[in-house]
Amino acid sequence: MRRTTLFARIALVCLSAALVEPTLARGQGNSNAIDFDREFAQLDREADLFETRARLVKSVVRLCQPSVVHLKAIKGDVDSGRRARTVEEAGAGVILSHRGVDYVITNRHVVKFAAVDHIHVYTHDGIHVNPTAMWEDPDTDLAVLRLPNGPFVAARFDDSAVPDVGEFVVAIGSPFGLNHSVTCGIVSALGRRDLQLGEDGVRYQDFIQTDAAINPGNSGGPLINLHGRVVGINTAIASNSGGNDGIGFSIPIAMALRVARDLIDRGHVSRGVLGVSLDSSFTPDRARRLGLASYFGARISNVEPGSAAAVAGMTVGDVVLRFDGKTIENDSHLVTEVSRAPLQRPLDVVVFREGQQVDLRVTLEERESIALSRGR
Repeated sequence: MRRTTLFARIALVCLSAALVEPTLARGQGNSNAIDFDREFAQLDREADLFETRARLVKSVVRLCQPSVVHLKAIKGDVDSGRRARTVEEAGAGVILSHRGVDYVITNRHVVKFAAVDHIHVYTHDGIHVNPTAMWEDPDTDLAVLRLPNGPFVAARFDDSAVPDVGEFVVAIGSPFGLNHSVTCGIVSALGRRDLQLGEDGVRYQDFIQTDAAINPGNSGGPLINLHGRVVGINTAIASNSGGNDGIGFSIPIAMALRVARDLIDRGHVSRGVLGVSLDSSFTPDRARRLGLASYFGARISNVEPGSAAAVAGMTVGDVVLRFDGKTIENDSHLVTEVSRAPLQRPLDVVVFREGQQVDLRVTLEERESIALSRGR
């Protein structure tokens, strides 16, 4: 009897659960439906914000593409010194208007070794011309091409347009020969130096790092902010595959414009020289032994007699901490800052010497430079 009663109780519990379960399922279903409605409404609001940015990017591309050109350079080469062959290099460039004349800024590695009449410039609307002259600066891997009479559409530049890390940017170029391709991303970092780029290397480095897709053929094309201003000239990628791995580098536009205008106006780039050699073996451990609280600066290993550094009172063993208002990170940073500092004007320098900081003033001399130019 007790056994029968137990079975009856179990059956009653199961029946109750069966009766309750559909009610719970319906309740949960309604709850989920309400949640989905709320989430989709939120998604619509967020999509509207994203579409606002997308419309902004479309406007940037529409306004800036006409000032971007596709470049093709036919270069003569020699194979093993016996058999002549030609090499075709593709890249991009951006149009600069200077003193009423139109030019193209691009990377030197795109056009070097090519005669100007073997360099082909293609605009966004299909115009094809050859440049009339070219100037090169191997130290920054920049080149400038003079265009024949237009009409051409010049890009908008802002010498002071230093982007922020995280800022949205657009890259336009010709990856793998696909001219006027557009990619987007953000500024990943600033002030990248000590990169091994190409066979010749790049002496003066202060790159913008971006995750906007940059591939072979993007070289020389612009990096543009959402105000439609060119903030950099795309020049290189860090890749194990030869394609985009999310790490691209651009020359800051302030550096590129200064080089371009000097090449046009002078035929060479006017840069200062300090007259010192720097200690490439300066390490954090040596910095601590010298009494520096943290590792930064550039240590002087030699001072040329009569140089700007010697006149300013710099000595072997000094660690340059600040130069013209900039905190110096390492020796390559000092080299870059000296290269773009003004000439014939006293500049403030702070060095670390025998446990204390010493304030100096230096007036830079002009560094001799080799002019590389071609015309037709």
